[in-house]
Amino acid sequence: MWQPSESYPDPRVQSLHGSFDKYRLTGAAVELLASGTRWGEGPVWFGDGRFLLWSDVPNDRIMKWEESTGSVSVFRQGGNMANGNTRDRQGRLITCEHLSRRVTRTEYDGSLTVLADAFDGKPLNSPNDVIVKSDGSIWFTDPPFGLHDFYQGQVAQQELPANLYRIDAGDGSIAVAAGDIEYPNGLCFSPDESKLYVVASRARPNRVIYVFDVSGGRGLINKQVLIDCGPGAPDGIRCDEDGNLWCGWGMGAEQLDGVRIFNRAGVPVGHIRLPERCANLCFGGRHKNRLFMAGGQNLYSLFVNTKGAA
Repeated sequence: MWQPSESYPDPRVQSLHGSFDKYRLTGAAVELLASGTRWGEGPVWFGDGRFLLWSDVPNDRIMKWEESTGSVSVFRQGGNMANGNTRDRQGRLITCEHLSRRVTRTEYDGSLTVLADAFDGKPLNSPNDVIVKSDGSIWFTDPPFGLHDFYQGQVAQQELPANLYRIDAGDGSIAVAAGDIEYPNGLCFSPDESKLYVVASRARPNRVIYVFDVSGGRGLINKQVLIDCGPGAPDGIRCDEDGNLWCGWGMGAEQLDGVRIFNRAGVPVGHIRLPERCANLCFGGRHKNRLFMAGGQNLYSLFVNTKGAA
């Protein structure tokens, strides 16, 4: 059962390396913002509206938390079992949908535009996580997790490999950015967009986080294992302005559940303990220094002494 910290600094925020100390705020503690989801995913911050959206995949809805009041409501019921979310360069919501096996954009009037639902004449698997580059291109992962059961999708045949795709900002064409990642999951760019980090959820013997060099703004080269996750299970990932990786983490063990932070060399420097696995996260708040963490059943936040990468 969740209990707020009774002391400061919050003992749940742990330094694994001295370099992490400067990112801790001694007067900030992990906060519980909302409860009642079955599997929370894909948080995305809307600074212009001062609210956060996140997915509740099995309940087939997108939830909304408002910063000014702390109120929680259903933003969209029947979101085709939405998973990952982000915003494009015009501020519109981009969503990965398991049930419909597509990536959509929510227009200003609330209507939906399908950005991707097939490749090479075959339906996508179950788009999982999505990011937008500064040139407007949209990058998303497409593992088959939503095809395995009726809890987070619909049982169906996998017709395409588990690829990482890029949607061109100009003509909307879809291309395979990487086809050699073992079930690609969370992804993010480095602050200068020269590198792309991708979680491989089925790498063996352990899950790993790959790093690629971004070539010409659109190609991926020099694939390397940056982090061998050992017994940990990474999911969603985000970079801060210094290039540190903040990773949703856990495997049902107290010492693993929460958020694991790595420096740009892949060295673990910090950990935020949560009572459950963190599926995905994002930075938000007025100064982009509030970390929002979506666990299976709860939404948490923590103010930190850094900002999310622009």
